[in-house]
Amino acid sequence: MSSRLVVLFVPFVVIAAFWLMARYEARQRHDPTHKGYFERNGMLLGIMFIFLVSLWTLFLVALPYLYMVVESFHPTLRPLERGGPNDVLTLAQYESFFVAHTGEGMNKVHIGAFIFSILASIAVTALNFAICYPLAFYMAQSGTPQKVRLLMLALIVPYWVNEILRAFSLRLLLATKGLINNVMVAAGFIDTPIDFLGNNVGLYVGLSYAYLLVMIFPLYNAIESLDKNQIEAARDLGAPWWRIHKDVVIPYAKPGIASGCTMVFMLSAGSLAAPQFLGGPRTLWFTSVIYNFFFQNFNWARGSAYAFILLAACIALVMLMLRLFKISLGETIK
Repeated sequence: MSSRLVVLFVPFVVIAAFWLMARYEARQRHDPTHKGYFERNGMLLGIMFIFLVSLWTLFLVALPYLYMVVESFHPTLRPLERGGPNDVLTLAQYESFFVAHTGEGMNKVHIGAFIFSILASIAVTALNFAICYPLAFYMAQSGTPQKVRLLMLALIVPYWVNEILRAFSLRLLLATKGLINNVMVAAGFIDTPIDFLGNNVGLYVGLSYAYLLVMIFPLYNAIESLDKNQIEAARDLGAPWWRIHKDVVIPYAKPGIASGCTMVFMLSAGSLAAPQFLGGPRTLWFTSVIYNFFFQNFNWARGSAYAFILLAACIALVMLMLRLFKISLGETIK
């Protein structure tokens, strides 16, 4: 049986596992006050929940990634050659990431794009945290309810506009002959326009703006539950403002910080629209390389390998940071 066909059976196996787990729970002896899964939800609603959860986690998340992983271990073939004698498992697609061509040394272009994308995503995450932390603290601990509602509305309304349209708008603002440069030249602040796009300023601004809400809401939810009396007690004991945030607020809000930073980093590393519209002419984002393999060269096997390399590297980096800051994965999803 082809390795690609095996992927199609995975959803049915997982759905059956969910079903057996629910039936097993119902048959076990338990506290009379505790109802089993089907007792709580009913047979029809319980089956519907199992089906919907399986549909979401498998067909929309796990299955595409699983198929991508399987595809990455196959050679680049024409559609008619798939499943034939030449369609064998190979590591050639992963080797191409490190070696440009046989005997031509390292693939500096793609490795450079990968490293730049990871480092830029880390920088965007740090920038987003620096912007969102004061806002989240103000909304959660200092702002009046009316001001918080207005600030929330001001943050959310711009996101009613499509992400691509927002990227185009930022490009118009940051272009050499854009609004910002024209105003600065007319006011006499600068003599010649600044190349914001060529220097990747537009890239960092666009990515930070695109995922602003993804950072601020986890921070807000974490800081809001902090008892204000702890902050007041620290102030009464003479602690300066920076010590209050360092020793009281940030340790308490670590799960929210980890959640926001994880999402911003993963989304930035996998972004496509902002790097293409706001990156400089010499900027090569790794997702653009993957996009070209899929939709320009129609080399799905190599595109899958590159996509899996990016996914594995991002997951490994996130897990490393969680371990360094002593935060469990479960805390980030509370």
